[in-house]
Amino acid sequence: MFCRLLTTFSTPISSSILKPPVHIGLTRPARPTWYALLSTHQIQPSTAHILQPQITPPIPIPNPIPKPPTMAGTVPVAKSLKDIYTEDALSTQTTRWEKLLQQFKVNYGSTPDFVSRSPGRVNIIGEHIDYSLYSVLPMAITADVLLAVRVIDDSQAPEGSYKIKVSNIQTEKFPAHEFDIPYETVDIDAKVHEWTNYFKSGLRGALELLRAKHGAGYKPKSMEILMDGSVPAGGGLSSSAAFVSASALAVMFANGEKEVDKTALTELAIVSERAVGVNSGGMDQSASVFSLRGSALFVSFVPTLTARPVYFPKTNPELSFVIAQSFVQSDKQVTGPVCYNLRVVECSLAAAYLHAILNKSTTPLPSDSGPLGISFHGLQSTYFSTSTLSNEEQLTQLIALTESTLTKEEGYTRDEIASVISLSVPELNDRFTSTFPVRAEKFKLRQRALHVFTEALRVLKFLSILETPSSTSTSTQDQDANPSTAQFNQQLGDLMNETQDSCRDIYECSCPEIDQLCAIARKAGSYGSRLTGAGWGGCSVHLVPADKVDAVREAWEREYYSKMTLTEEQKSAAVVVSRPGSGSAVFVVGGEGVI
Repeated sequence: MFCRLLTTFSTPISSSILKPPVHIGLTRPARPTWYALLSTHQIQPSTAHILQPQITPPIPIPNPIPKPPTMAGTVPVAKSLKDIYTEDALSTQTTRWEKLLQQFKVNYGSTPDFVSRSPGRVNIIGEHIDYSLYSVLPMAITADVLLAVRVIDDSQAPEGSYKIKVSNIQTEKFPAHEFDIPYETVDIDAKVHEWTNYFKSGLRGALELLRAKHGAGYKPKSMEILMDGSVPAGGGLSSSAAFVSASALAVMFANGEKEVDKTALTELAIVSERAVGVNSGGMDQSASVFSLRGSALFVSFVPTLTARPVYFPKTNPELSFVIAQSFVQSDKQVTGPVCYNLRVVECSLAAAYLHAILNKSTTPLPSDSGPLGISFHGLQSTYFSTSTLSNEEQLTQLIALTESTLTKEEGYTRDEIASVISLSVPELNDRFTSTFPVRAEKFKLRQRALHVFTEALRVLKFLSILETPSSTSTSTQDQDANPSTAQFNQQLGDLMNETQDSCRDIYECSCPEIDQLCAIARKAGSYGSRLTGAGWGGCSVHLVPADKVDAVREAWEREYYSKMTLTEEQKSAAVVVSRPGSGSAVFVVGGEGVI
Protein backbone atom coordinates (compact mmCIF):
# COMPACT_ATOMS: atom_id res chain seq x y z
CA MET A 1 0.00 0.00 0.00
CA PHE A 2 1.48 3.33 -1.04
CA CYS A 3 1.19 6.66 0.71
CA ARG A 4 -1.28 9.34 -0.29
CA LEU A 5 0.33 12.08 -2.36
CA LEU A 6 -0.79 15.66 -2.88
CA THR A 7 0.56 18.09 -5.43
CA THR A 8 0.06 21.82 -5.79
CA PHE A 9 1.07 23.76 -8.85
CA SER A 10 0.48 27.02 -10.61
CA THR A 11 -2.06 28.19 -13.12
CA PRO A 12 -2.11 25.77 -16.05
CA ILE A 13 -0.75 27.17 -19.31
CA SER A 14 -1.57 25.55 -22.63
CA SER A 15 1.38 25.50 -24.18
CA SER A 16 6.92 4.87 -28.82
CA ILE A 17 8.04 3.93 -30.55
CA LEU A 18 8.06 1.23 -33.14
CA LYS A 19 7.50 -2.04 -31.33
CA PRO A 20 10.82 -3.88 -31.74
CA PRO A 21 10.89 -7.46 -32.97
CA VAL A 22 12.91 -8.68 -29.97
CA HIS A 23 14.56 -6.06 -27.74
CA ILE A 24 15.22 -2.38 -27.67
CA GLY A 25 17.36 -0.42 -25.24
CA LEU A 26 19.92 2.34 -25.35
CA THR A 27 23.06 0.31 -24.73
CA ARG A 28 26.03 2.26 -23.43
CA PRO A 29 28.28 3.24 -25.05
CA ALA A 30 26.73 2.09 -28.32
CA ARG A 31 23.75 4.02 -29.64
CA PRO A 32 20.89 2.63 -31.72
CA THR A 33 20.57 3.42 -35.41
CA TRP A 34 17.83 5.98 -34.92
CA TYR A 35 20.04 7.90 -32.46
CA ALA A 36 22.70 8.30 -35.13
CA LEU A 37 20.08 9.41 -37.62
CA LEU A 38 18.75 12.05 -35.25
CA SER A 39 22.19 13.21 -34.19
CA THR A 40 23.11 14.13 -37.76
CA HIS A 41 20.23 16.60 -37.75
CA GLN A 42 20.76 18.27 -34.37
CA ILE A 43 20.27 22.04 -34.35
CA GLN A 44 23.35 24.02 -33.43
CA PRO A 45 22.25 26.61 -31.22
CA SER A 46 31.18 29.72 -3.65
CA THR A 47 31.33 26.91 -1.28
CA ALA A 48 33.73 25.40 1.25
CA HIS A 49 31.97 22.16 1.94
CA ILE A 50 29.29 19.79 0.67
CA LEU A 51 26.56 18.09 2.65
CA GLN A 52 27.07 14.38 2.25
CA PRO A 53 24.37 11.82 2.90
CA GLN A 54 24.73 9.99 6.18
CA ILE A 55 25.09 6.26 5.68
CA THR A 56 22.93 4.85 8.46
CA PRO A 57 20.95 1.63 8.68
CA PRO A 58 17.32 1.81 7.53
CA ILE A 59 14.67 2.39 10.20
CA PRO A 60 12.18 -0.44 10.78
CA ILE A 61 9.05 0.05 8.71
CA PRO A 62 5.87 -1.96 8.48
CA ASN A 63 5.17 -4.01 5.39
CA PRO A 64 8.49 -3.99 3.48
CA ILE A 65 7.95 -3.38 -0.22
CA PRO A 66 9.31 -5.97 -2.67
CA LYS A 67 11.10 -4.75 -5.78
CA PRO A 68 8.70 -4.89 -8.75
CA PRO A 69 9.83 -5.87 -12.24
CA THR A 70 10.95 -3.27 -14.75
CA MET A 71 8.29 -1.71 -16.96
CA ALA A 72 8.32 -2.28 -20.70
CA GLY A 73 5.85 -2.97 -23.46
CA THR A 74 3.76 -0.68 -25.62
CA VAL A 75 1.98 2.58 -24.92
CA PRO A 76 -1.58 1.72 -23.86
CA VAL A 77 -4.59 2.57 -26.01
CA ALA A 78 -7.21 3.72 -23.51
CA LYS A 79 -10.89 2.85 -23.87
CA SER A 80 -12.06 5.56 -21.47
CA LEU A 81 -10.65 8.29 -19.26
CA LYS A 82 -10.95 5.86 -16.34
CA ASP A 83 -7.96 4.08 -17.87
CA ILE A 84 -5.90 7.29 -17.64
CA TYR A 85 -6.94 9.29 -14.58
CA THR A 86 -7.65 8.57 -10.94
CA GLU A 87 -11.27 8.69 -9.76
CA ASP A 88 -10.90 12.08 -8.07
CA ALA A 89 -9.73 13.70 -11.33
CA LEU A 90 -12.38 12.22 -13.66
CA SER A 91 -14.99 14.97 -13.40
CA THR A 92 -12.56 17.80 -14.17
CA GLN A 93 -10.79 15.86 -16.92
CA THR A 94 -14.05 14.80 -18.59
CA THR A 95 -15.11 18.44 -18.91
CA ARG A 96 -11.68 19.37 -20.25
CA TRP A 97 -11.60 16.57 -22.85
CA GLU A 98 -15.12 17.33 -24.04
CA LYS A 99 -14.11 20.96 -24.53
CA LEU A 100 -11.05 19.80 -26.50
CA LEU A 101 -13.14 17.66 -28.86
CA GLN A 102 -15.73 20.42 -29.34
CA GLN A 103 -13.05 23.02 -30.09
CA PHE A 104 -11.39 20.67 -32.57
CA LYS A 105 -14.65 20.49 -34.51
CA VAL A 106 -14.93 24.29 -34.43
CA ASN A 107 -11.37 24.70 -35.70
CA TYR A 108 -11.33 22.00 -38.35
CA GLY A 109 -14.97 21.08 -39.08
CA SER A 110 -14.72 17.46 -37.96
CA THR A 111 -13.95 15.27 -34.96
CA PRO A 112 -10.38 14.06 -34.32
CA ASP A 113 -9.33 10.47 -34.95
CA PHE A 114 -7.53 10.14 -31.61
CA VAL A 115 -5.94 12.02 -28.72
CA SER A 116 -2.29 11.58 -27.75
CA ARG A 117 -1.54 12.21 -24.07
CA SER A 118 1.67 12.56 -22.03
CA PRO A 119 1.88 13.88 -18.44
CA GLY A 120 4.21 16.19 -16.59
CA ARG A 121 6.25 14.93 -13.66
CA VAL A 122 7.62 15.87 -10.28
CA ASN A 123 11.05 14.62 -9.27
CA ILE A 124 11.10 13.30 -5.73
CA ILE A 125 14.91 13.05 -5.54
CA GLY A 126 17.78 12.99 -8.03
CA GLU A 127 18.10 16.59 -9.25
CA HIS A 128 20.34 17.51 -12.19
CA ILE A 129 21.98 14.09 -12.38
CA ASP A 130 20.05 12.39 -15.19
CA TYR A 131 22.24 14.00 -17.87
CA SER A 132 25.23 12.58 -15.98
CA LEU A 133 23.49 9.17 -16.42
CA TYR A 134 22.72 8.60 -12.72
CA SER A 135 19.42 7.09 -11.55
CA VAL A 136 16.51 9.29 -10.46
CA LEU A 137 13.14 8.90 -8.71
CA PRO A 138 10.32 10.93 -10.32
CA MET A 139 6.57 10.35 -10.58
CA ALA A 140 4.00 11.42 -13.17
CA ILE A 141 1.29 13.91 -12.19
CA THR A 142 -2.25 14.48 -13.40
CA ALA A 143 -1.34 17.62 -15.36
CA ASP A 144 -0.60 16.68 -18.96
CA VAL A 145 -0.39 17.61 -22.63
CA LEU A 146 -3.19 16.51 -24.96
CA LEU A 147 -2.98 16.50 -28.75
CA ALA A 148 -6.22 15.86 -30.63
CA VAL A 149 -5.28 14.62 -34.12
CA ARG A 150 -6.97 13.95 -37.44
CA VAL A 151 -5.22 12.58 -40.53
CA ILE A 152 -6.17 14.64 -43.59
CA ASP A 153 -5.85 14.38 -47.37
CA ASP A 154 -2.36 15.12 -48.65
CA SER A 155 -3.83 16.97 -51.64
CA GLN A 156 -4.03 20.12 -49.51
CA ALA A 157 -0.22 20.35 -49.49
CA PRO A 158 2.03 21.51 -52.35
CA GLU A 159 3.80 18.84 -54.35
CA GLY A 160 6.73 17.28 -52.50
CA SER A 161 5.42 18.19 -49.06
CA TYR A 162 2.80 17.38 -46.45
CA LYS A 163 0.64 19.76 -44.41
CA ILE A 164 0.58 20.18 -40.63
CA LYS A 165 -2.10 22.40 -39.08
CA VAL A 166 -1.46 23.13 -35.39
CA SER A 167 -3.66 25.14 -33.07
CA ASN A 168 -3.96 25.63 -29.32
CA ILE A 169 -6.88 25.82 -26.90
CA GLN A 170 -5.41 29.14 -25.73
CA THR A 171 -5.27 30.89 -29.09
CA GLU A 172 -4.54 34.32 -27.58
CA LYS A 173 -1.26 33.14 -26.10
CA PHE A 174 -0.36 30.49 -28.66
CA PRO A 175 -1.44 31.39 -32.21
CA ALA A 176 -2.30 28.71 -34.75
CA HIS A 177 0.15 27.77 -37.50
CA GLU A 178 -0.02 25.93 -40.79
CA PHE A 179 3.13 24.35 -42.21
CA ASP A 180 3.88 22.85 -45.60
CA ILE A 181 6.82 20.62 -44.71
CA PRO A 182 9.08 19.07 -47.37
CA TYR A 183 9.23 15.29 -47.22
CA GLU A 184 13.02 15.39 -46.90
CA THR A 185 13.46 17.26 -43.62
CA VAL A 186 11.84 19.18 -40.74
CA ASP A 187 13.57 22.50 -40.15
CA ILE A 188 13.66 23.85 -36.60
CA ASP A 189 15.24 27.16 -35.65
CA ALA A 190 16.30 26.69 -32.04
CA LYS A 191 17.08 30.41 -31.76
CA VAL A 192 13.39 31.27 -32.22
CA HIS A 193 11.29 30.74 -29.09
CA GLU A 194 8.16 29.37 -30.82
CA TRP A 195 5.73 26.97 -29.13
CA THR A 196 5.30 24.81 -32.22
CA ASN A 197 9.02 23.97 -32.20
CA TYR A 198 8.28 21.35 -29.53
CA PHE A 199 5.81 19.63 -31.83
CA LYS A 200 8.27 19.84 -34.72
CA SER A 201 11.01 18.22 -32.66
CA GLY A 202 8.74 15.26 -31.85
CA LEU A 203 7.66 15.12 -35.49
CA ARG A 204 11.20 15.05 -36.81
CA GLY A 205 12.32 12.34 -34.42
CA ALA A 206 9.29 10.16 -35.17
CA LEU A 207 9.88 10.50 -38.92
CA GLU A 208 13.47 9.30 -38.57
CA LEU A 209 12.17 6.20 -36.84
CA LEU A 210 9.46 5.67 -39.46
CA ARG A 211 12.04 5.94 -42.23
CA ALA A 212 14.32 3.50 -40.44
CA LYS A 213 11.45 1.01 -40.70
CA HIS A 214 9.87 1.86 -44.07
CA GLY A 215 12.83 3.27 -46.02
CA ALA A 216 14.23 6.72 -46.75
CA GLY A 217 11.43 7.51 -49.17
CA TYR A 218 8.65 7.20 -46.62
CA LYS A 219 6.07 10.00 -46.92
CA PRO A 220 4.29 10.96 -43.69
CA LYS A 221 0.60 11.81 -43.41
CA SER A 222 -0.79 15.33 -43.27
CA MET A 223 -2.46 16.16 -39.96
CA GLU A 224 -4.73 18.59 -38.14
CA ILE A 225 -3.80 19.03 -34.46
CA LEU A 226 -5.29 20.84 -31.47
CA MET A 227 -3.18 21.07 -28.32
CA ASP A 228 -4.26 21.56 -24.70
CA GLY A 229 -1.66 21.67 -21.94
CA SER A 230 -2.28 21.77 -18.19
CA VAL A 231 1.40 21.47 -17.17
CA PRO A 232 2.63 24.91 -16.05
CA ALA A 233 5.14 26.25 -18.57
CA GLY A 234 8.45 27.04 -16.89
CA GLY A 235 7.18 25.58 -13.61
CA GLY A 236 9.71 22.76 -13.29
CA LEU A 237 7.15 20.01 -14.03
CA SER A 238 8.45 19.15 -17.51
CA SER A 239 5.91 20.73 -19.82
CA SER A 240 8.41 20.54 -22.68
CA ALA A 241 9.09 16.81 -22.25
CA ALA A 242 5.35 16.12 -22.05
CA PHE A 243 4.77 18.12 -25.25
CA VAL A 244 7.58 16.44 -27.18
CA SER A 245 6.59 12.95 -26.00
CA ALA A 246 2.92 13.50 -26.88
CA SER A 247 3.94 14.89 -30.28
CA ALA A 248 6.16 11.95 -31.20
CA LEU A 249 3.46 9.53 -30.05
CA ALA A 250 0.83 11.38 -32.11
CA VAL A 251 2.93 11.26 -35.28
CA MET A 252 3.63 7.55 -34.88
CA PHE A 253 0.00 6.66 -34.27
CA ALA A 254 -1.24 8.86 -37.13
CA ASN A 255 1.14 7.07 -39.47
CA GLY A 256 -0.22 3.63 -38.70
CA GLU A 257 2.01 2.51 -35.81
CA LYS A 258 -0.58 1.14 -33.39
CA GLU A 259 1.94 -0.58 -31.10
CA VAL A 260 4.34 2.10 -29.90
CA ASP A 261 7.15 0.80 -27.70
CA LYS A 262 7.61 2.74 -24.45
CA THR A 263 11.39 2.45 -24.39
CA ALA A 264 11.78 3.60 -27.97
CA LEU A 265 9.37 6.51 -27.42
CA THR A 266 11.33 7.61 -24.37
CA GLU A 267 14.72 7.41 -26.07
CA LEU A 268 13.37 9.23 -29.10
CA ALA A 269 11.86 12.01 -26.98
CA ILE A 270 15.13 12.47 -25.06
CA VAL A 271 17.05 13.20 -28.26
CA SER A 272 14.23 15.12 -29.94
CA GLU A 273 13.98 17.76 -27.20
CA ARG A 274 17.59 18.70 -27.79
CA ALA A 275 16.51 20.05 -31.20
CA VAL A 276 14.92 23.06 -29.48
CA GLY A 277 18.18 24.04 -27.78
CA VAL A 278 17.93 22.19 -24.45
CA ASN A 279 20.62 19.76 -23.27
CA SER A 280 17.95 17.44 -21.90
CA GLY A 281 18.74 14.43 -19.76
CA GLY A 282 16.29 11.53 -19.70
CA MET A 283 14.34 11.70 -16.44
CA ASP A 284 11.51 13.91 -17.70
CA GLN A 285 10.72 11.81 -20.75
CA SER A 286 11.01 8.53 -18.82
CA ALA A 287 8.53 9.70 -16.18
CA SER A 288 6.14 11.00 -18.82
CA VAL A 289 6.09 7.75 -20.81
CA PHE A 290 6.73 4.90 -18.35
CA SER A 291 4.80 5.89 -15.23
CA LEU A 292 2.13 3.67 -13.70
CA ARG A 293 -0.74 5.03 -11.66
CA GLY A 294 -0.08 4.90 -7.92
CA SER A 295 3.71 4.58 -7.95
CA ALA A 296 6.90 6.57 -8.27
CA LEU A 297 9.43 5.54 -10.92
CA PHE A 298 13.05 4.46 -10.44
CA VAL A 299 14.75 5.33 -13.74
CA SER A 300 18.23 4.06 -14.67
CA PHE A 301 20.17 4.95 -17.80
CA VAL A 302 23.01 2.41 -17.76
CA PRO A 303 23.70 -0.12 -19.10
CA THR A 304 20.28 0.36 -20.76
CA LEU A 305 17.35 2.66 -20.18
CA THR A 306 15.08 0.94 -17.65
CA ALA A 307 12.30 1.99 -15.31
CA ARG A 308 10.47 0.20 -12.55
CA PRO A 309 7.69 1.25 -10.14
CA VAL A 310 8.54 2.15 -6.55
CA TYR A 311 5.80 2.06 -3.93
CA PHE A 312 5.87 3.91 -0.65
CA PRO A 313 4.93 1.80 2.37
CA LYS A 314 2.02 2.62 4.64
CA THR A 315 3.27 5.07 7.25
CA ASN A 316 2.07 6.59 10.48
CA PRO A 317 1.63 9.49 10.13
CA GLU A 318 0.61 9.10 6.52
CA LEU A 319 2.85 10.94 4.05
CA SER A 320 1.89 13.49 1.44
CA PHE A 321 4.04 14.97 -1.32
CA VAL A 322 3.01 18.59 -1.81
CA ILE A 323 4.18 20.60 -4.80
CA ALA A 324 4.21 24.39 -4.40
CA GLN A 325 4.70 26.86 -7.23
CA SER A 326 7.02 29.80 -6.74
CA PHE A 327 5.43 31.72 -9.64
CA VAL A 328 8.95 32.47 -10.83
CA GLN A 329 9.02 31.20 -14.39
CA SER A 330 12.17 29.47 -15.60
CA ASP A 331 12.48 28.73 -19.31
CA LYS A 332 15.36 26.35 -20.04
CA GLN A 333 15.49 27.39 -23.69
CA VAL A 334 15.75 31.13 -22.94
CA THR A 335 18.11 30.96 -19.93
CA GLY A 336 20.06 27.90 -21.08
CA PRO A 337 23.36 29.68 -21.90
CA VAL A 338 23.85 30.82 -18.29
CA CYS A 339 21.79 28.24 -16.39
CA TYR A 340 20.72 24.79 -17.52
CA ASN A 341 22.94 24.28 -20.56
CA LEU A 342 25.90 25.81 -18.72
CA ARG A 343 25.51 23.19 -15.98
CA VAL A 344 25.53 20.41 -18.59
CA VAL A 345 28.73 21.81 -20.09
CA GLU A 346 30.35 22.21 -16.66
CA CYS A 347 29.54 18.59 -15.78
CA SER A 348 30.98 17.34 -19.06
CA LEU A 349 34.14 19.43 -18.63
CA ALA A 350 34.52 18.23 -15.02
CA ALA A 351 34.20 14.61 -16.13
CA ALA A 352 36.89 15.14 -18.79
CA TYR A 353 39.16 16.98 -16.32
CA LEU A 354 38.86 14.36 -13.57
CA HIS A 355 39.40 11.59 -16.13
CA ALA A 356 42.66 13.16 -17.28
CA ILE A 357 43.92 13.54 -13.70
CA LEU A 358 42.59 10.42 -11.98
CA ASN A 359 43.08 7.99 -14.85
CA LYS A 360 46.35 9.70 -15.90
CA SER A 361 45.15 9.56 -19.48
CA THR A 362 45.39 11.75 -22.56
CA THR A 363 42.79 9.56 -24.27
CA PRO A 364 39.23 10.95 -23.98
CA LEU A 365 36.58 9.16 -21.97
CA PRO A 366 34.67 6.51 -23.92
CA SER A 367 31.63 7.98 -25.63
CA ASP A 368 28.24 7.46 -23.96
CA SER A 369 24.71 8.85 -24.24
CA GLY A 370 25.31 11.98 -22.18
CA PRO A 371 24.19 15.14 -23.99
CA LEU A 372 27.79 15.97 -24.95
CA GLY A 373 28.96 12.38 -25.35
CA ILE A 374 30.62 11.86 -21.96
CA SER A 375 29.36 11.85 -18.38
CA PHE A 376 30.26 11.53 -14.71
CA HIS A 377 28.86 8.00 -14.78
CA GLY A 378 31.24 7.21 -17.63
CA LEU A 379 34.08 8.57 -15.53
CA GLN A 380 33.04 6.36 -12.61
CA SER A 381 32.81 3.27 -14.83
CA THR A 382 36.25 3.92 -16.29
CA TYR A 383 37.98 4.71 -12.99
CA PHE A 384 36.48 1.71 -11.18
CA SER A 385 36.53 -0.67 -14.14
CA THR A 386 38.24 -3.43 -12.14
CA SER A 387 36.95 -2.49 -8.68
CA THR A 388 34.86 -4.72 -6.44
CA LEU A 389 33.56 -1.77 -4.41
CA SER A 390 29.82 -1.21 -4.21
CA ASN A 391 28.24 1.67 -6.09
CA GLU A 392 27.82 3.58 -2.84
CA GLU A 393 31.49 3.06 -1.92
CA GLN A 394 32.62 4.19 -5.38
CA LEU A 395 30.57 7.40 -5.14
CA THR A 396 31.95 8.09 -1.66
CA GLN A 397 35.50 7.76 -3.00
CA LEU A 398 34.70 10.04 -5.96
CA ILE A 399 33.48 12.72 -3.55
CA ALA A 400 36.80 12.60 -1.67
CA LEU A 401 38.80 12.55 -4.91
CA THR A 402 36.89 15.55 -6.24
CA GLU A 403 37.56 17.54 -3.08
CA SER A 404 41.30 16.82 -3.27
CA THR A 405 41.64 17.22 -7.07
CA LEU A 406 39.36 20.12 -8.00
CA THR A 407 40.50 22.65 -5.40
CA LYS A 408 39.65 25.96 -7.11
CA GLU A 409 36.41 27.25 -5.63
CA GLU A 410 36.41 30.23 -7.99
CA GLY A 411 36.29 27.99 -11.07
CA TYR A 412 38.56 27.11 -13.99
CA THR A 413 39.21 29.05 -17.18
CA ARG A 414 39.09 27.54 -20.65
CA ASP A 415 42.90 27.72 -20.82
CA GLU A 416 43.28 25.83 -17.53
CA ILE A 417 40.86 23.11 -18.56
CA ALA A 418 42.18 22.75 -22.10
CA SER A 419 45.77 22.24 -20.94
CA VAL A 420 44.71 19.35 -18.68
CA ILE A 421 42.41 17.53 -21.15
CA SER A 422 44.94 17.84 -24.01
CA LEU A 423 42.92 20.19 -26.21
CA SER A 424 43.49 23.69 -27.51
CA VAL A 425 40.98 26.33 -26.44
CA PRO A 426 39.37 26.38 -29.93
CA GLU A 427 39.12 22.58 -29.80
CA LEU A 428 37.54 22.76 -26.34
CA ASN A 429 34.99 25.30 -27.54
CA ASP A 430 34.16 23.23 -30.59
CA ARG A 431 33.84 20.03 -28.55
CA PHE A 432 31.90 21.32 -25.54
CA THR A 433 30.30 24.74 -26.16
CA SER A 434 29.34 24.93 -29.85
CA THR A 435 26.27 22.68 -30.04
CA PHE A 436 24.52 24.47 -27.17
CA PRO A 437 26.30 27.83 -26.67
CA VAL A 438 27.02 28.99 -23.12
CA ARG A 439 28.26 32.22 -21.58
CA ALA A 440 30.94 31.87 -18.90
CA GLU A 441 34.50 33.00 -18.23
CA LYS A 442 35.09 30.36 -15.56
CA PHE A 443 33.55 26.95 -15.05
CA LYS A 444 32.82 25.68 -11.52
CA LEU A 445 33.94 22.10 -11.99
CA ARG A 446 34.41 21.33 -8.29
CA GLN A 447 30.92 22.37 -7.24
CA ARG A 448 29.15 20.63 -10.11
CA ALA A 449 30.98 17.34 -9.55
CA LEU A 450 30.34 17.41 -5.80
CA HIS A 451 26.62 17.95 -6.29
CA VAL A 452 26.25 15.16 -8.84
CA PHE A 453 28.16 12.54 -6.84
CA THR A 454 26.45 13.37 -3.53
CA GLU A 455 23.01 13.54 -5.13
CA ALA A 456 23.53 10.19 -6.85
CA LEU A 457 24.39 8.78 -3.42
CA ARG A 458 21.27 10.34 -1.90
CA VAL A 459 19.06 8.64 -4.50
CA LEU A 460 20.52 5.23 -3.60
CA LYS A 461 20.04 5.94 0.09
CA PHE A 462 16.43 7.06 -0.44
CA LEU A 463 15.64 3.90 -2.37
CA SER A 464 17.37 1.73 0.23
CA ILE A 465 15.27 3.23 3.02
CA LEU A 466 12.09 2.50 1.06
CA GLU A 467 12.91 -1.02 0.00
CA THR A 468 15.24 -2.58 2.60
CA PRO A 469 13.26 -4.74 5.06
CA SER A 470 14.09 -4.66 8.75
CA SER A 471 14.70 -7.79 10.76
CA THR A 472 12.87 -6.21 13.70
CA SER A 473 9.79 -4.97 11.83
CA THR A 474 7.72 -8.03 12.74
CA SER A 475 8.31 -7.71 16.47
CA THR A 476 7.59 -3.98 16.28
CA GLN A 477 4.26 -4.71 14.66
CA ASP A 478 3.45 -7.29 17.33
CA GLN A 479 3.89 -4.65 20.02
CA ASP A 480 1.85 -2.01 18.21
CA ALA A 481 -0.68 -2.62 15.46
CA ASN A 482 -0.02 0.85 14.06
CA PRO A 483 3.51 1.85 15.07
CA SER A 484 4.84 5.33 14.46
CA THR A 485 7.18 5.67 11.48
CA ALA A 486 8.12 9.29 12.25
CA GLN A 487 11.83 8.47 12.30
CA PHE A 488 11.56 6.62 9.00
CA ASN A 489 9.66 9.58 7.53
CA GLN A 490 12.28 12.01 8.77
CA GLN A 491 15.14 10.01 7.23
CA LEU A 492 13.50 10.48 3.82
CA GLY A 493 12.92 14.14 4.56
CA ASP A 494 16.51 14.70 5.65
CA LEU A 495 17.76 13.47 2.28
CA MET A 496 15.42 15.87 0.48
CA ASN A 497 16.66 18.73 2.66
CA GLU A 498 20.25 17.84 1.80
CA THR A 499 19.33 17.95 -1.88
CA GLN A 500 17.95 21.48 -1.48
CA ASP A 501 21.05 22.61 0.39
CA SER A 502 23.23 21.24 -2.40
CA CYS A 503 21.08 22.75 -5.16
CA ARG A 504 21.21 26.13 -3.41
CA ASP A 505 24.85 26.25 -2.32
CA ILE A 506 26.76 23.87 -4.60
CA TYR A 507 24.90 23.58 -7.90
CA GLU A 508 23.49 27.12 -7.59
CA CYS A 509 20.20 26.32 -9.32
CA SER A 510 17.76 27.49 -6.66
CA CYS A 511 16.40 31.02 -6.17
CA PRO A 512 15.32 33.12 -3.14
CA GLU A 513 11.64 32.36 -3.71
CA ILE A 514 12.18 28.59 -3.70
CA ASP A 515 14.42 28.90 -0.64
CA GLN A 516 11.66 30.83 1.14
CA LEU A 517 8.95 28.27 0.27
CA CYS A 518 11.16 25.50 1.64
CA ALA A 519 11.93 27.36 4.85
CA ILE A 520 8.24 28.13 5.46
CA ALA A 521 7.21 24.52 4.86
CA ARG A 522 9.87 23.06 7.16
CA LYS A 523 8.89 25.45 9.95
CA ALA A 524 5.23 24.43 9.52
CA GLY A 525 5.91 20.71 9.73
CA SER A 526 7.40 19.43 6.46
CA TYR A 527 9.87 16.56 6.89
CA GLY A 528 11.75 17.59 3.75
CA SER A 529 11.52 20.42 1.23
CA ARG A 530 13.44 21.06 -1.98
CA LEU A 531 13.22 22.45 -5.48
CA THR A 532 12.09 20.11 -8.23
CA GLY A 533 12.85 20.40 -11.92
CA ALA A 534 15.52 22.52 -13.53
CA GLY A 535 15.40 25.16 -10.81
CA TRP A 536 15.97 28.92 -11.01
CA GLY A 537 12.26 29.20 -10.23
CA GLY A 538 9.41 26.84 -10.92
CA CYS A 539 8.20 24.38 -8.29
CA SER A 540 9.23 22.92 -4.97
CA VAL A 541 8.30 19.50 -3.57
CA HIS A 542 7.66 18.81 0.12
CA LEU A 543 7.30 15.61 2.17
CA VAL A 544 4.59 16.50 4.65
CA PRO A 545 2.65 14.50 7.28
CA ALA A 546 -0.95 14.33 6.09
CA ASP A 547 -2.15 15.99 9.27
CA LYS A 548 0.18 18.96 8.64
CA VAL A 549 -0.76 19.66 5.01
CA ASP A 550 -3.32 22.33 5.92
CA ALA A 551 -0.85 24.01 8.27
CA VAL A 552 1.80 24.13 5.55
CA ARG A 553 -0.66 25.54 3.02
CA GLU A 554 -1.84 28.18 5.46
CA ALA A 555 1.75 29.18 6.23
CA TRP A 556 2.50 29.60 2.52
CA GLU A 557 -0.59 31.74 2.05
CA ARG A 558 0.23 33.89 5.07
CA GLU A 559 3.98 34.30 4.50
CA TYR A 560 4.40 33.98 0.72
CA TYR A 561 1.38 34.05 -1.60
CA SER A 562 -0.47 36.88 0.20
CA LYS A 563 2.48 39.15 -0.53
CA MET A 564 2.25 38.54 -4.29
CA THR A 565 -0.07 40.02 -6.90
CA LEU A 566 -1.86 36.95 -8.22
CA THR A 567 -4.95 36.56 -10.34
CA GLU A 568 -7.97 34.73 -8.95
CA GLU A 569 -7.19 31.93 -11.36
CA GLN A 570 -3.68 31.63 -9.98
CA LYS A 571 -4.88 31.71 -6.39
CA SER A 572 -7.52 29.04 -6.96
CA ALA A 573 -5.04 26.79 -8.76
CA ALA A 574 -2.22 27.26 -6.25
CA VAL A 575 -3.14 24.06 -4.38
CA VAL A 576 -4.28 21.10 -6.49
CA VAL A 577 -4.59 17.51 -5.33
CA SER A 578 -2.90 14.98 -7.61
CA ARG A 579 -1.96 11.38 -6.97
CA PRO A 580 0.88 9.57 -8.78
CA GLY A 581 -0.39 9.36 -12.33
CA SER A 582 -0.12 7.12 -15.35
CA GLY A 583 2.18 7.69 -18.32
CA SER A 584 1.62 8.25 -22.03
CA ALA A 585 -1.52 6.91 -23.65
CA VAL A 586 -3.60 7.12 -26.83
CA PHE A 587 -7.37 7.52 -26.74
CA VAL A 588 -9.20 6.61 -29.97
CA VAL A 589 -12.20 8.90 -30.41
CA GLY A 590 -15.48 7.07 -30.97
CA GLY A 591 -19.17 7.71 -30.60
CA GLU A 592 -19.48 6.66 -26.96
CA GLY A 593 -17.84 9.68 -25.33
CA VAL A 594 -14.67 9.82 -23.26
CA ILE A 595 -15.92 8.12 -20.09
